[in-house]
Amino acid sequence: MAERSATPTPPELVLETEGDTLVVAPGHVYHIGRDPSSDIVLSDSRVSWHHAVLRPEADHWTLEDEGSSNGTYAEGRRIHEWGVGPGSVIRFGHPSEGPRARLQALRRAEPALAPGEEATGWPLSVSRPAATRTFRRPTTVRPLSTPSVSIGRAADNHLVVEDLTVSRHHAELRVLADGTYEIVDIGSHNGTFLNGRRVTRAPVGPGDIVGIGHSNFCLVGDQLQEFVDTGEISLDVQDLTVSVDHGRKTLLEQVSFPVGEKCLLAVVGPSGAGKSTLLNALTGQRPADHGTVLYDGRDLYRDYAELRQRIGLVPQDDILHPQLTVRRALGYAAELRFPEDTAKSERDARVDEVIRELGLEQRAGQPIHSLSGGQRKRVSVALELLTKPSLLFLDEPTSGLDPGMERSVMHMLRGLADDGRTVIVVTHSVLSLDVCDRLLVLAPGGRIAYYGTPEDALPFFGFDQWPEAFEAFENDSGRDWGADYRTSPFHRQYIASSAQPRLARERLPRGDAPPPPPKPQRWFAQLGTLVRRYAAVLSTDRTFIIVMVALPFGMGAMARIMAGGKLTQDTAARALLVLCVGAVLSGAANAVRELVKERVVYRRERAVGLSRSAYLTSKVMVLGLITVVQAVAMTLVGLLGVELGAPAGRGALLPPLLEIALAVALLSVCAMLLGLVISALVRKEEVTMPLLVLITMVQIVFCGALVKVYGVVGLEQLAWPVPGRWGFAATAATIDIGRIVPKAEYDDPLFEHAAGVWLLSMAVMVAYCAVLWYAVGRLLRRHEPAIMRK
Repeated sequence: MAERSATPTPPELVLETEGDTLVVAPGHVYHIGRDPSSDIVLSDSRVSWHHAVLRPEADHWTLEDEGSSNGTYAEGRRIHEWGVGPGSVIRFGHPSEGPRARLQALRRAEPALAPGEEATGWPLSVSRPAATRTFRRPTTVRPLSTPSVSIGRAADNHLVVEDLTVSRHHAELRVLADGTYEIVDIGSHNGTFLNGRRVTRAPVGPGDIVGIGHSNFCLVGDQLQEFVDTGEISLDVQDLTVSVDHGRKTLLEQVSFPVGEKCLLAVVGPSGAGKSTLLNALTGQRPADHGTVLYDGRDLYRDYAELRQRIGLVPQDDILHPQLTVRRALGYAAELRFPEDTAKSERDARVDEVIRELGLEQRAGQPIHSLSGGQRKRVSVALELLTKPSLLFLDEPTSGLDPGMERSVMHMLRGLADDGRTVIVVTHSVLSLDVCDRLLVLAPGGRIAYYGTPEDALPFFGFDQWPEAFEAFENDSGRDWGADYRTSPFHRQYIASSAQPRLARERLPRGDAPPPPPKPQRWFAQLGTLVRRYAAVLSTDRTFIIVMVALPFGMGAMARIMAGGKLTQDTAARALLVLCVGAVLSGAANAVRELVKERVVYRRERAVGLSRSAYLTSKVMVLGLITVVQAVAMTLVGLLGVELGAPAGRGALLPPLLEIALAVALLSVCAMLLGLVISALVRKEEVTMPLLVLITMVQIVFCGALVKVYGVVGLEQLAWPVPGRWGFAATAATIDIGRIVPKAEYDDPLFEHAAGVWLLSMAVMVAYCAVLWYAVGRLLRRHEPAIMRK
């Protein structure tokens, strides 16, 4: 019988890269680059996102460069297309120092299956480029109708991801009956992402990227490859433009620059140059109108729902509660940011780790307010490092520090970058720029005036000192700083030569805007943490405790002096008025500063998944309990043992002292919520005290105790939304003040001694509380990142 001619095919080869091996077989084209979805991933900044392609030809393999920035090299020469085989050595990005790939012949040593023997391996192998691993079906796992690979933090998963942002049992990759795959989130706290969008169940195909915590997984043939974001990532900013007033004013204009791995970049410029705008655009809090931010080649705006977990932001003001100790503040932050199934020992271990990393061991037990400015900034940085962000942004971290502390903070940031992070710091200070790798100078109008090494900046501008340069920027000298830089060799060296292919992008349509971040904890778990933290903060605030105790007892004592032993025509109105004023004053004073002083903390925590309603509820619960206790104590001090003068010694519905205590407590809660409204409205703490006095005076005028309100057109209508009007009415109805004080001003239907009248006043105050609670929630939205206002 004649032999059948065989079609020549390329040989199977083993491709060895640094720390990884891969069998390349005919019938498949292998893409090489930094893209996690590539078949062969080389995480080196000299390697382009899509660098080269290895493809089979008739009887050999061909390696083709895909127009990479730094080139592909064989035998020391840059190549465009090259035939390769066993023994070939290729370099990517540099002829001698770039990542190396070596091809060898495949030698099989696998025994054949005996007749009738069934293969017990998984149809899907799981590999990690850093150390190739193939996961087989454990003998202790029950047979499943549909094979699956479980992914999570717990040791009983097939693929264990040692990342505290990952739930213990996070997701499963399932093989369907038709041989296709799907990813299923199994109730994780921080979410499972497919190509940057959060999913609960979705089909997965070749090239799709599954994001879980700091890891990305990609299907390559019958393998699931994991790519861990270790922090050594690059950032490429492309043509960012931001304008306001319908495009009439430009805040950033065509800003483009690269940021390499382990880079410390300082952004400086005069006031109004767009530094804060750039920071908001780079962190995704306020995406640019045009342009793209590439996070290691991935579009940050498109994949923001996933990538925002890998970004840390330290605002100018400390994101801390100064009354807490360092360890306790970091502990509460870890509790809010890590999944609910994270054990306390795991959280504590991570807190200890960041404390050691930032040299805070000796300060861990100190209250934060007792630390120096530089040490407090270290604690703020430590809080952001809990979740191991790859990108760390800092806004004016040296503001208000003396030169020595400023230098210390900048050296700390230098160390963070050297440890494997990309650090970008916006600053007004120019004293420590020498510790940075790159310097970005923005001129007024949001244009790049310089990007390069810090030591070349002043010679480029032609000045000896930075104040001279900033003064020249602000003066309208007619010089186009942006144009000068674009035509300079620095632009060609640092920006043009390293630019990646541009990705055109317009503002995301409203319907496609990234959703709010997932909540690491359930609502009730968040509420419990927030209540405990807020109670701890208040319990260490001595000034608050003194006022909290002194105010109700002082106002109660005044009421008792007014009342004497019995409420009479001369004492009844004044005693009740003192109680109502005390309720308003104590309730509002408790809350009027509580939101404005935590605004920076709230904004940052909201951006990483804090529930607005849980935050507000925690404030209302703690302050409400304090307020009610104060009101009851004030009522008892003022009226316990006093003859109240109620008809037959009975209230409208309940015992008179109990009715008055309930009315005063409810009025105090109304005032507390009104204080929260003021706290959510104002910009600074300093204006809260004058407003506290104002609302107290309003209660006195419109409550009806001193001025006749009923029947006075205009005045009566103005009194309706005043809680003091209804609080005083409830107490007056209890004692039937119209009978005790037979004056025209107390001939008011709301003062009638009847159960329905008393219940009406109480119901109005309850409704008033509900409206104020809703109003505070709406006002809190104004202080959140734009992406959270949903």
